[in-house]
Amino acid sequence: MLESTWILTLAVAAIWLIMLLLPWQPWRSREVLEASADAADGDLSDVTVLIPARNEAAVIATTLQVLAAQGRHLKVIVVDDASSDGTGEIARQTPGLDLRVIASQPLPEGWSGKLWALEQAAKQVDTPLTLLLDADIRLEPGLVAALRDKMRRDGVHFASLMASLRMDSFWEKLLMPAFVYFFKLLYPFALSNSRCPAVAAAAGGCIMLETRLIREIGGFAAIHGALIDDCTLARTVKTAGNRTWIGLSRSVVSLRSYDELAEIWDMVARTAYTQLRYSVPLLLLCTLLMGALFWLPPLGLLAGGNIALVAAAAYGLMVVQYLPTLVFYDRSPYWALTMPLIAALYLTMTWSSAIRYWRGERSRWKGRVYS
Repeated sequence: MLESTWILTLAVAAIWLIMLLLPWQPWRSREVLEASADAADGDLSDVTVLIPARNEAAVIATTLQVLAAQGRHLKVIVVDDASSDGTGEIARQTPGLDLRVIASQPLPEGWSGKLWALEQAAKQVDTPLTLLLDADIRLEPGLVAALRDKMRRDGVHFASLMASLRMDSFWEKLLMPAFVYFFKLLYPFALSNSRCPAVAAAAGGCIMLETRLIREIGGFAAIHGALIDDCTLARTVKTAGNRTWIGLSRSVVSLRSYDELAEIWDMVARTAYTQLRYSVPLLLLCTLLMGALFWLPPLGLLAGGNIALVAAAAYGLMVVQYLPTLVFYDRSPYWALTMPLIAALYLTMTWSSAIRYWRGERSRWKGRVYS
């Protein structure tokens, strides 16, 4: 028994060491783009912003007001997706923008609500660049110009930025930095930003792309049923021969709060099993890997002797690889010690997502259930 525990603990430590030394270093926070204040009053007549909005009365005014501070001649289209809280009327009252608010047509069968809203708005775009923006995203002044200049400078056709998530409540502090960390493990930014066709990623809250791409892939109809629509869109664009880029930013801020664990739970469970392609073998493999990587190191500390020493090394490697994410978001490094708990919660959310799927619920979001 001790020999098998020793071998397993040694294997886990080796995996953490290999992850640390991988050439693409998914744990680092190197791909970053921030707003350029100097560009906040520039000409943005080549950009149209598309915002799908369903019951976003609490945040839509803030989202639009900061867009008005991005630069001159920026065009904005808000799609009011059957809101019942006055979202569309609040949007129409925002001054200082070249703004159109359109009412969404009824949702066709097989479409997600967000993609159907974007499909309708995209038909009205006549600028070279399109910015897909969630209704709960606040952009710091100069961010739109900085993102456009990044694309021009690096020859990128599709660029996205992962929003800085709200981290005020206990559950947000515990789980939100890890949400970004796990995303980077699944979709290493360095590989996604390379010409490697096997990895493509995007963060759906803020995506800028050349408008021609929407037409060339057949519009959003090409991915109309996708629940992980951002990465699906990035993969579709990249496999068509275009360059994509994804990075982090503190200048793209999510306004949505997740004060209770249940709110984060629903957000993760909405697509966690989709991420595993609704595969039971992948779910079991994920459970085995996360159990070994995140739970064996703290349990190994109780064994004593050489096993405890190797377990401590594995725990240290785990903590070291989470620290760059915590530092980027200005969080206490002590949160890294809670990674076994964080991993247990995320794995339980994934199982919850699978159970919902087996019960006939593929996803639930914004009052809609996709079966």
